[in-house]
Amino acid sequence: MNTSINNNLPILGNEGGLSVYLEQIKKFPMLDAEEEYMLAKNWKTTGNIKSAEKLVTSHLRLVAKIAMRYKGYGLPVNEMISEGNIGLMQAVKKFEPEKGFRLATYAMWWIKASIQEYVLRSWSLVKIGTTTAQKKLFFNLKKLKNQIAPRSEGDLRKEHVDEIADKLDVSKEEVVSMNRRLSGKEFSLNAQVGEDGDEWQDWLVDKELDHDLKFAHQEEMEQRKDLLKKSVNILNDREREILYSRRLNENPTTLDDLSKKYKISRERVRQIENKAFEKLQKHMLILAKSKNLLPVN
Repeated sequence: MNTSINNNLPILGNEGGLSVYLEQIKKFPMLDAEEEYMLAKNWKTTGNIKSAEKLVTSHLRLVAKIAMRYKGYGLPVNEMISEGNIGLMQAVKKFEPEKGFRLATYAMWWIKASIQEYVLRSWSLVKIGTTTAQKKLFFNLKKLKNQIAPRSEGDLRKEHVDEIADKLDVSKEEVVSMNRRLSGKEFSLNAQVGEDGDEWQDWLVDKELDHDLKFAHQEEMEQRKDLLKKSVNILNDREREILYSRRLNENPTTLDDLSKKYKISRERVRQIENKAFEKLQKHMLILAKSKNLLPVN
């Protein structure tokens, strides 16, 4: 399937041809829910390649927009879009319209997973860690920096390093090292695309696509809340309260306060928090896969 569809996609060449590609994919119409369902059903039951092509091409702008979010890692955007397109095609291949979700919601997982794997493979040249915690640090450091110290440049202040290390459960040394590796890799939305003077932000102005992304994001958040609600009951009372206090509250409770409340050491509180989080994650992952909400290889 992938090869057949890939042969019929707009050509994504080097960076100089990116603006042409972005212009081409804007010509493919978005699908309403009924048309998307009928095409997906036709592809699933008959293997009609034309139906699969329409499903893919109607979501190429979604891939491009997601790929733009990763441009801060200093990698060729055209390569990230190509990787995202592979994820999109895999999503179309495995999509089950009877589940009741829109393709965009399901495909976002596949697109992001494909792009993130490409980013990690590329950055492995500078020995970026590949443990779960290090991946989490790699892809969340920028967001946390914007929340904690939005105007900071260069090395982070000690208290900011401490807070990020605590939130992501990694060492302070890893936070400092990762921040230094990622520094200087940011790209402005005002950077030019090709030779025509257009800017990145010009390609992001698409109200219909923004609405589709917003809807998909809302669906994703509702799904996560539902998974959390169904999974949290696997924790005992102490695990649940510590996890909520540390990770799910807007103002997290300190390790000191919890250690005094439960009359245990700060390290023991951290251990319980991490164990509870791992149990919750595993259960949510099992539920998500059973509901066809995550890529299943």
